[in-house]
Amino acid sequence: MIIGSVSELFDLHGKAAIVTGGGSGIGKAISLRLAQAGANVTVVDINEPGAIGTIEEIQAMGGKAQAVRADVRSSSDAVQVCQTVMEKLGRLDILVNNAGIYPALPILNLTEDVWENVMGINLKGALLFSQAAAQQMIKAGNGGRIINMASLEAIHPVVMHSHYGASKAGLVMLTKSLALELAPHKIMVNAIAPGVIWTAGLDQQLRGFYEPAGMTADQLLQATVYPRVPAGRLGEPDDIAKVALFLASKAADYMTGDVIVVDGGYLLT
Repeated sequence: MIIGSVSELFDLHGKAAIVTGGGSGIGKAISLRLAQAGANVTVVDINEPGAIGTIEEIQAMGGKAQAVRADVRSSSDAVQVCQTVMEKLGRLDILVNNAGIYPALPILNLTEDVWENVMGINLKGALLFSQAAAQQMIKAGNGGRIINMASLEAIHPVVMHSHYGASKAGLVMLTKSLALELAPHKIMVNAIAPGVIWTAGLDQQLRGFYEPAGMTADQLLQATVYPRVPAGRLGEPDDIAKVALFLASKAADYMTGDVIVVDGGYLLT
């Protein structure tokens, strides 16, 4: 039996969401999509001007949002953000753990500081916010959704990203563990594993390769990445945001502990 229309399935009016790393890139696109579906979005970022820019775009399209500066590595920040959302909005339904960094370094040059920083933001941050959000969701008794931003690098290694891949592989298992333990509370936990997504952060990282070679970013990608992507293009942040919207919606009511790869077919080649 089919209950409810397609538009009702994806309607998030009355829901409250937190998106970490929402000031740019994929996090910004997810914030915009969730707000477009009706959610009141709290955009969390250590870059406060970026978070403010995102909420200004949301408000310009008639949505509801607020910006919060926080460090995802801080347990006190995580607790404070989740408590504040509950106090101000009366509920917390959706958490998107998107904050992440991906500095490129050969494994033989990898320092303890870089390793700990990547793990702190990419993995520990997701744990801390998941704990804080789940406690509020359980207290409210309405269930909820936690969406973790993994990566195809959790499945397939990439040169100079050993630390990043390890953090994302850990996040995949954290997702499954959270899903198993939180299911009795009707909190569904899933992950998205993006492929190569074009963002300002990716462009900044690639500059160290294409500028010394006298190439443009597109020329470098044409020679290295495009041949690996059957879809024939790089992903856009909104390609990931649309999947996040699905996982946050009623359409994903019976999904938990899953990892959705969104890579244009990269792993097929």
